[in-house]
Amino acid sequence: MGVLLLVLSMLMWSLVGTFVKISLTMVDATTVTFFRFFFGVVFIALLLLIKDRKIQLRGNLTWIWFGAAGKTANYIFENIGLHYGYSYGNMLVTPIQTVFLLFMTVFYFKEKVTPANWVAAALCIGGVLIVSWNGLPLQLMFENSGFTTLLFAGAGIGAGFHFLSQKVLLRSMDAGNMNFSVFFWASLITLMPLPWTFEWSGTVEADALLALVVLGFITGVSFYFFSIALAKVSFLVAVLVGNAAPLFMILWGRLFFNDPVTLYIMVGTAVFLAGILLLNLPVRTGVKAPLEE
Repeated sequence: MGVLLLVLSMLMWSLVGTFVKISLTMVDATTVTFFRFFFGVVFIALLLLIKDRKIQLRGNLTWIWFGAAGKTANYIFENIGLHYGYSYGNMLVTPIQTVFLLFMTVFYFKEKVTPANWVAAALCIGGVLIVSWNGLPLQLMFENSGFTTLLFAGAGIGAGFHFLSQKVLLRSMDAGNMNFSVFFWASLITLMPLPWTFEWSGTVEADALLALVVLGFITGVSFYFFSIALAKVSFLVAVLVGNAAPLFMILWGRLFFNDPVTLYIMVGTAVFLAGILLLNLPVRTGVKAPLEE
C-alpha cells in the first residue's frame, strides 16, 4: 500500500507540467496559479472534514506567511516558465530547490555539511546547466532557454521557502491543517492581481477546465498520499521512487506535446538526479532533497 501511494504521488507530480500546459490554452499563468491553490484548498478541506470533521485555519504564525509567499512564487514562476518552455521544464525546480536549501543550511542555519553534499550540489547545478544549454550556441542559449531557466530558478527558491516553512510548522501543526492554512492564504494572495492580469481565450474548453481541477487535486492530495507512504516505506525507497518524476515528465512531454528530447536533456537530467540521490544515500547529513510537489 505504501509503495502504491508513493507511485501515485510521483505520477501526479510528473503530470503537473502537462496539465498546466493544457490549462494555459484557456487562461493565463496567474489565473492557473490561483486555481491550483483554490481547488487545492477545496480538496484539502474535504479530506480534513472526512478525516477529522474539523478544519483549523491559522494565520497567526510567521512561517505560515513565509510558506504562502514561497509557494505562491513557486507556482507563479513555474507556470510562466511552462508557458514559454517545454512541458517538462519544471523538472528543474527540484534540483534548484535542493541547492537553495543546502545554502540555507550552511549560511542561515549555520549547520555543517559534508564534502559529499557540495559534490551533490555541483551535480544539481551542472545538470540544470546542461539541460538549459541543450547543445545550443551560448548566445542562443541565453536568448532561448536562459529566460525560462531563470523562471524555474525563481520557482525553486520559492519552493525552498515553502519547504522550510513546512519543517518549522510541523512542530506545532498537523500536515493537513498546515497545508490548508498555507494554501488558503496563498489563494488570496494570487486572487488579488487577477482583475489586472486575467486573460481568457474567449471559449470555455472542457479539457482546460478539467486540467485546472486536476491540478488542484494534485496540490491538495499528493502531500497526503506521500505522508502516508513515508510511514510505510523506507526513506531511500521514497527518494528513488519520488525522483523518478522527471523521467516521466520527459515521457509525457514527448507523448502529449511532441516536445523535443535530446541527448543533452537526458544527460542533464541524469546528472542532477545523481546529485539529489547523493544527498539522500546512507550516512546523510545536511539538507535532505525535497520530494513533495
